[in-house]
Amino acid sequence: MAISYKKLFKLLIDKNMKKKDLQQVAQISPASVSKMAKNEYVSMEVIVKVCTALSVDVGDIMEVTNEN
Repeated sequence: MAISYKKLFKLLIDKNMKKKDLQQVAQISPASVSKMAKNEYVSMEVIVKVCTALSVDVGDIMEVTNEN
């Protein structure tokens, strides 16, 4: 099982936002944004901050896939 943040980055494109904008709005570190860009695990705290900043639900920014 793996995590995919493709939905998050599509949402950023739809909102005309860059990764740097997400970092500032959600008050998360550049390392967290980098981990999400690589589909790596981040803490639940980071996920909650992103969801709150973008006014979305967890399923709107990430999904669990069968890929390794």
